[in-house]
Amino acid sequence: MVEIKAVQATDAKTFEDVLIQQPAVTDHGILVEVSAVSVNRVDTKLKEGLTAPKILGYDAVGVVAEVGPDVTKFKVGDRVYYAGSTQVAGSNQEKQLVDERLVSLAPERLTDAAAAAMPLTTLTAYELLFEKMGFTAAANANSGATLLVVNGAGGVGSILTQLAHWAGLTVLATSSPKNFDWLKNHGVDHVLDYHDDLIQQVHDLGFTTVDGVALLLAPDLYFDVAAALIRPFGHIGSIVGRPVELPMYQIKNKAASFDFEYMFAKSDAGYRVETQGEILAQAARLFDAGVLVSTLTTTIDAGISASTLTEAHATVSAGHMVGKLVISGGVTGEAAHD
Repeated sequence: MVEIKAVQATDAKTFEDVLIQQPAVTDHGILVEVSAVSVNRVDTKLKEGLTAPKILGYDAVGVVAEVGPDVTKFKVGDRVYYAGSTQVAGSNQEKQLVDERLVSLAPERLTDAAAAAMPLTTLTAYELLFEKMGFTAAANANSGATLLVVNGAGGVGSILTQLAHWAGLTVLATSSPKNFDWLKNHGVDHVLDYHDDLIQQVHDLGFTTVDGVALLLAPDLYFDVAAALIRPFGHIGSIVGRPVELPMYQIKNKAASFDFEYMFAKSDAGYRVETQGEILAQAARLFDAGVLVSTLTTTIDAGISASTLTEAHATVSAGHMVGKLVISGGVTGEAAHD
């Protein structure tokens, strides 16, 4: 039996360094030696809901150490990136078993930390924008269309605005004024101060309605704004679920659509799983071409351990992150020395 280092979440508040058995590689699985992971809001939310100990972590970059007998996409030594699945042990371990269909070669021009910041938010943004809201995923293919992004400086917002800009949309996005430069550097054409009347700000820019609204913060707080601004037959999308009712009747007479996006739904349901690897491969080409840039802003270089994960989760849970936080250096937990 081969043991590897890992960091396990034991409950909603606690991480511990542990040793676990290295997973056996079968079928379409690839075993990846993890070098960097990102911490997302979804990590913190899943940790809060734990009913049993679990190895969390989804975004990761690493090198393929072993491949299953049915693997066709990768070989040992390939450098890859992925967001993984909630159905298996996560990336907070020395070596992680991942379904090859969820994985892509990592962008060559990005460091491990910069690449690890991107898979989950890129998949979320891409699926919301192109699969849910119906925009065309091609360069300049949506010229003349408009998109309003609420919370444009967050992890998902910062890559969604870039993808929208690449696809030819005119992008309006909200943040506090201190983050306006960040928005402008990440594909936003018109910046909006979320403290002020958003409807009036959009109208003052000359837009009566918009073609799409991405609610990347509590949808109940901004649904009235979205309903007022969305054009007939337009699309409103959200990545945040809250136990409150949304007044859907407000968009009924516009025949507008509302969609939730959750990037783990595909792997949870076994639905079009291969598309996630394909999306990440397309994104890697755009990163390497300089069309997209990593949204990494914070790096913890002390390695993946109970201590660094506790620090990272506290930072992300505070809700004030601009861009993404990554822990790099592989797993360094003290359990390896017991």
